[in-house]
Amino acid sequence: MSLTVKVEGLRELERNLAGLSKAAGKGALRRALRTAAEPMADIARQLAPDDESTGGYDLRESIVVGTKLSRSQARKHRKMFRDNRSSVEMFMGAGPLPQAIFVEFGTDPHINKGKFAGSMHPGTPARPFIRPAWDQDKDALLARLGVELRKEIDKSVQRAIRKRARQAARR
Repeated sequence: MSLTVKVEGLRELERNLAGLSKAAGKGALRRALRTAAEPMADIARQLAPDDESTGGYDLRESIVVGTKLSRSQARKHRKMFRDNRSSVEMFMGAGPLPQAIFVEFGTDPHINKGKFAGSMHPGTPARPFIRPAWDQDKDALLARLGVELRKEIDKSVQRAIRKRARQAARR
């Protein structure tokens, strides 16, 4: 499934971003994305089923916002901007728990393997939590992202100005 999102009104931010070093620009983008995505992760945590019997780290607690994927997630990930070194990717979702995808999408009836080999499993119904979080918060996330980008880029521009002033004073 493909989803296209159109964001308008970022030309001024893009100009300011162009005035920064690549590292400073990527840092500003990363910080803005993380801050803007956290409320969506909170919604997903609220929607995720919680198994009280686990008493600890489970699906709900595994939902994070970050730049890293687990090893198995990374193998399946199709990097969208493979050759673009100035791109930034941020992920929001369940951590490395293998059951997360089965909870989100459910399973069909199937014949078990392993310990219960040969027995019939009736399947499990889908209990989505990531997609509903996206549907509920996508517009607000994009609005937050614009605000956060402006803040982070302005901060980075001010840091760059102060750095240049310090360097000029040393000469």
